[in-house]
Amino acid sequence: MIYINMLSKAHTVKGQGVLSAHDEQVRLVKTRLSDTCFVTEDDRVMGEVNHYHTINLQYFFHALWAKLRGRVRVGYVHFLPETLENSIHLPNWMRRIFYWYVIRFYKEMDELVVVNPYFINELEKYGIPKDKVTYIPNFVSALEFYPAKEKKKNDRFTVLCAGQLQKRKGVLEVIRLAEELPQVRFLWAGNFAFGKISEGYEEIRKAVENPPENLEFLGLVDRKAMKRLYQEVDLFFLPSYEELFPMTILEAWSCHTPVLVRKLPIYQNVLFDFVEYGENLEDFRDKIQRWEKKPPAMELLREAAKRGSAYYSEERIAGLWKEFYIVAKEHHYVYNNSQYKKLMGDRVNGIHY
Repeated sequence: MIYINMLSKAHTVKGQGVLSAHDEQVRLVKTRLSDTCFVTEDDRVMGEVNHYHTINLQYFFHALWAKLRGRVRVGYVHFLPETLENSIHLPNWMRRIFYWYVIRFYKEMDELVVVNPYFINELEKYGIPKDKVTYIPNFVSALEFYPAKEKKKNDRFTVLCAGQLQKRKGVLEVIRLAEELPQVRFLWAGNFAFGKISEGYEEIRKAVENPPENLEFLGLVDRKAMKRLYQEVDLFFLPSYEELFPMTILEAWSCHTPVLVRKLPIYQNVLFDFVEYGENLEDFRDKIQRWEKKPPAMELLREAAKRGSAYYSEERIAGLWKEFYIVAKEHHYVYNNSQYKKLMGDRVNGIHY
């Protein structure tokens, strides 16, 4: 049995993919790997493996202490300094310190997990060796996100977009598209998760307060309501300029909803041909317009979504995590204390002190 302590503060910022990814991963390990792993969350007792889902300062000090005690430190890489550049707006001095800290945190870990293989080479540029980094993709539960038994017919072609209200998410382009395609209904789920430090806050706020008639900003939407939206819309559209492996795409696939994204190099090795790619605003407009006039043309894209959902199945990803934790413990765990093992053994059996 491997004793894993999951550490995360993702819940402090609602409506972000990091929170969804954390919840799915922890649930998977607790349910699918219960014969191999015993999981605690932000526990006072250090795990044999301590998995840091977020990079809060308290976890950096926790990792230093874990190293002294011979425990395994695993870091989840959800971003790099360059991917934060267009997400939050900070004073230059604060940005330099924060970016330095991000890399320092990653370097402190024994093992790193990335959700997109693109990051392996990027981390190497910061002096982090490739053999320290493992690619394990995100996934979603088919029990939470699934297609509707009977899809209802919309009065007008409906497009769903989701994400934080930031420039890099392409929200301004969606507003333009709504203006150019008045016959199409657009929905945007998401808010300013980081408040006024969100990049482009003032410009986007003004646009959101006076949107076109056919564009509705829904604000923060919980997961159950998101499932219904995926089931009901005709297309999920993600025009982001910067992403890793969005949970929203996995959620849409799981509901067998066709997906349109901006063509980004970072997508090549994760999205494959499971989505439709667009180059720019004109390309997006032409594709949506064509599908709106001929809905049957989307059937191939719907089949692609089904294939994407099957490829990133929970069962397959569970096998990757099981192998990862076993190898991580074998390579890095050096703590051998009989009293600790008895304590954790009692906790597995439901005995708490």
